[in-house]
Amino acid sequence: MAPLAVRVQHSGKTYDVQLDPDLSPTIFKDAVYQVTGVPPDRMKVIVNRVALKDDADWKTVAPKPGQKITVIGAAGELPKPPEKPIVFLEDMDDSEIAEALAMPVGLKNLGNTCYMNSTVQAMRAIPELQIALNTSSPIDVLPRSLRDLYSNMSRTTESVVPTTFLTVLRQAIPQFGEVDRSRAGMMAGYAQQDAEECWSQMTNTLKEVPAIDASGSSIPGKKFVDQFLAGEMRREFKCDESSEEPPTITFERVLKLECNISASTSYMHTGILEALNSHLTKNSPSLGRDAAYSQTSRLSRLPSYLTVHMVRFAWRQDIGKKAKIMRKVKFTTEYDALDIVTPELKDKLTPVSRRLKEIEKERTERRKVRKRTKNAQPSSAPALTPAPAPAVAQDDSSSMNVDEPAAPVPGDLEDESVYRTKELTELEALVDPELKADFGCSVTGLYELVAIVTHKGAHADSGHYIGFVKKSVFHGGKSTVATAATSTSEKAFDEDDEDWYKFDDDKVSIFPKEKLGTIDGGGEDSSAYVLLYKSKSLV
Repeated sequence: MAPLAVRVQHSGKTYDVQLDPDLSPTIFKDAVYQVTGVPPDRMKVIVNRVALKDDADWKTVAPKPGQKITVIGAAGELPKPPEKPIVFLEDMDDSEIAEALAMPVGLKNLGNTCYMNSTVQAMRAIPELQIALNTSSPIDVLPRSLRDLYSNMSRTTESVVPTTFLTVLRQAIPQFGEVDRSRAGMMAGYAQQDAEECWSQMTNTLKEVPAIDASGSSIPGKKFVDQFLAGEMRREFKCDESSEEPPTITFERVLKLECNISASTSYMHTGILEALNSHLTKNSPSLGRDAAYSQTSRLSRLPSYLTVHMVRFAWRQDIGKKAKIMRKVKFTTEYDALDIVTPELKDKLTPVSRRLKEIEKERTERRKVRKRTKNAQPSSAPALTPAPAPAVAQDDSSSMNVDEPAAPVPGDLEDESVYRTKELTELEALVDPELKADFGCSVTGLYELVAIVTHKGAHADSGHYIGFVKKSVFHGGKSTVATAATSTSEKAFDEDDEDWYKFDDDKVSIFPKEKLGTIDGGGEDSSAYVLLYKSKSLV
């Protein structure tokens, strides 16, 4: 249903407010708060002589365009406008647009909302998600609110205040509306939440967003999360004490990998394997007693985006809360997942994976040659025409001096697009037909790190969350969905630029690649908590 323009009366003044019948009354009350200054918890809204409840059904209330709605309640301090006026891209000239697009915007902290801000920023590293949200209709309230938030973030140069999205998030997932009861009276506010739980819950609310094809069009009957974010795990449960007892094999849809952190865990890959290979004791039907069992889990499908959860919090009985595991665990910026897949999938991935590694080395060498050639070229000053050499210098023997190294010639290398076209043709011929038909899965098993959410502090229900996203995501990331905008940005981006953006709420800064080692953990400072890996592109 289309939004309605209604007239809100409060303290003798009348305000024009938009009422969207598809959203809950709490969203409307928040809009009223923006113009009247009456906090929702002190607000009483009267529609058709009946008080509007937060869980009311708009169909029952039946508001009409232009209807007068009365608001009762004492106004507090009005929401403060931004320190600088918000400027939209449409109002900028070319130079201002270029400067604005160089740095993505942050999100204002609305009171213990860093868990949400860091998660929203990290999910921006999935460009296919924004395409799916923009092409899908109709979609649920939270996905629609996330779509609008991303749209606002891409159209302004100032930090965005995510009030509407936060309200919708708390309505869709009530746990994020929990009040911090450690504070009493007027100082009470919303409690800090776990960013990994926010990631998982938001992913779950996106489950009804339709899948997309290679052109960006919606695919009826298929879901985006299953397509790009979900893997399939094969679990084999085997009794270690009875060879006669047949193993139990099950398949499970998974949205993340766990990285267990023990006293001996120093690397992310080790922690992942520890979580995939577990042991336990249970009753054996063949032996008639408790026996030792082994569970071996391997992925039978790899998604385009692989989420890794560093299990850094464990419940401590002595203090009655989740405490942080401070141990330093190194993660990689590139991840080869062939060690954690089933043998059948590994056979399908190995040919293209092996060749892509070789091609990446060749690409690196070409970039080095081009940089050396570029540096060897004369400066912008016009080159002088050399004077004719003496006749003796034209002798064939002098011109054929093999001891003199040839100067680099720009024409030695063809345009990079020529090589990429040839490489793509070669790699596509190596892709397994079943994987090629499964659009949204990884066809290489090779991943690059594109987003991180870190936690700073000693406890899950306190501290501070920060998001990190690789610069190439915004300026040169290769989406699996071909668009004109994507190809343009790729051409302008330096592939050797491996730096990142750091999103500390509304403060956005450049984070050098060399400093990624500082968020491995090892103390209460920022430690990698959620990592998002993207399957490497063939081009």
